[in-house]
Amino acid sequence: MELDPKRLLVLHAIADGGGLAAAARVLGHTRSAVSQQLARLERQVGLPLVDRTGSRLELTADGRLLAASGERIHRELATAARRLSAAGGRMAGPVAIGAPSWVIVRIAIPTLRLLADRYPDIEPRIVETGLRDGLRQLRLGELDVLIVSDDRETAVPLPPSVKARVLVEDAYHLVVPDGWQAPAGAAELSGRPWISAPAHSARGRAFARFAATHGIVPSVEHLAAHPGAVQTLLTARLGAALMPAYFAARLTDARVTEVPVSGLFVSRLLYRTGPAGAPPAAEATVTALCEAGRNVAERDAADGVPREAVIRPLRDPGEDG
Repeated sequence: MELDPKRLLVLHAIADGGGLAAAARVLGHTRSAVSQQLARLERQVGLPLVDRTGSRLELTADGRLLAASGERIHRELATAARRLSAAGGRMAGPVAIGAPSWVIVRIAIPTLRLLADRYPDIEPRIVETGLRDGLRQLRLGELDVLIVSDDRETAVPLPPSVKARVLVEDAYHLVVPDGWQAPAGAAELSGRPWISAPAHSARGRAFARFAATHGIVPSVEHLAAHPGAVQTLLTARLGAALMPAYFAARLTDARVTEVPVSGLFVSRLLYRTGPAGAPPAAEATVTALCEAGRNVAERDAADGVPREAVIRPLRDPGEDG
């Protein structure tokens, strides 16, 4: 039987905290996500690991046995992190992470928790920034790692001595406000108001391509960069919009249409490197960001939140061609 070490760590957190809620707080997950992981581990081993009959959740004998294994894994990971940190200071020092606001809201805190647990001598610093300013700060060395929202078909070229990984790849959807008739085709929305985004942004470039393909001329083009601003304009019925599927699924007062939209939205993780590769602290931060992103996606799935975004190893646009 091949046990998932992550689930053993979850069981250890339940035993250490005395319940699902305490484990969720320590792990940075929801109570529901912790419960899902516990249920999967019980199915895998074919044994009950907790007693749910009383007012307080308690581990069974088998549960205590596996929780002890989870505790040993936790100690070994912490020891390995300390040894790496002590080995010439390789996993230590400041790391500046630039990201748009929506990324900070979703994965910043889980990333910082992962780094604090594994590499306590790394000093991460979060900087809210957009695509243009972030790229400039990365080139100047003011940022070590940068997450950008990009459009795969028109992806921004990488600056010199910068590598990239794709964190998320997502389809675009055409959404219209509630109360609008669903269009049979894109051309029906020419001469209507639209909610686009700044021309240099991923959504702005996707809309320019979509409008050119279908001959769309908006009666007015509102510009909204933040998903919350798009939501507000949709609620006021001020226009149609192109949104990545992940955000489209969370919109209220709006309808996702069946009109096909070409192209893909990508979240790219950029980091500075050199002849010897990226600094180890930056590499560790990149790994933590990717893991935090996957964990958030798994938590959403466990909570039943719709998600169409692809979270798996993907080629960066800089590798295409």
